[in-house]
Amino acid sequence: MIYLSLAIAPVVIILFSIYLSDSYNREPIGLLLLTLFAGMLSVIPVLIAGMVLSVFEGFFYSQVDLAFFQSFIQAGFIEELFKFLAVLLLIWRNKNFDEKYDGIVYAVFVSMGFAMVENILYVFGYGLGTGVIRAFTAVPAHAIFGISMGYYLGLAKFKPSRRSTYLALAFIVPWILHGFYDFILFLGIDWLLVLFVIYLIFLYIFGLNRIIKLYKTKKQIIYKSN
Repeated sequence: MIYLSLAIAPVVIILFSIYLSDSYNREPIGLLLLTLFAGMLSVIPVLIAGMVLSVFEGFFYSQVDLAFFQSFIQAGFIEELFKFLAVLLLIWRNKNFDEKYDGIVYAVFVSMGFAMVENILYVFGYGLGTGVIRAFTAVPAHAIFGISMGYYLGLAKFKPSRRSTYLALAFIVPWILHGFYDFILFLGIDWLLVLFVIYLIFLYIFGLNRIIKLYKTKKQIIYKSN
């Protein structure tokens, strides 16, 4: 029970924070739970794709090349691709996606669905210490990847003139952010932990900045409607 609580707690905290931040015209609970469940299910194709791609690992003789492949392709590309597809299939044409900020809300719920399953596997596999560390690193990082995805999806939805560009960025930006996060860790070099901490701080600032930007547009809409 302790292991499960530790694995789920940071996900629940982030989900409530995002939900409460959407203080005006909140999204339907049922639809949010559906996107959360879709994120959980996305683990299945990610694991299958990862196993298929693992056959190529033997072609890399350099630790740097292997770390790049594992972080940017096996992890970053595959994970963010299936999260992106989940959001597009469930939300893009949904009538409840009616303001830019909603993109962040739905993308974070999908990301947290994935992160919850992944976190449960890690905590039960590696113990409580791993769970504590991931509560401040991997889980918030997945949320930030979701924030960046949702930020550009929101812009794409309501800026038709640049839709193609923003849709591309909705996938590319979280992919690159995710890939670089894993790349630092997969290199397995001790002194790079300093760079990892710096990068983690950057991610927190980056995510908060994207939330603030779209939240300001949300407040402007509320103000005009009143």
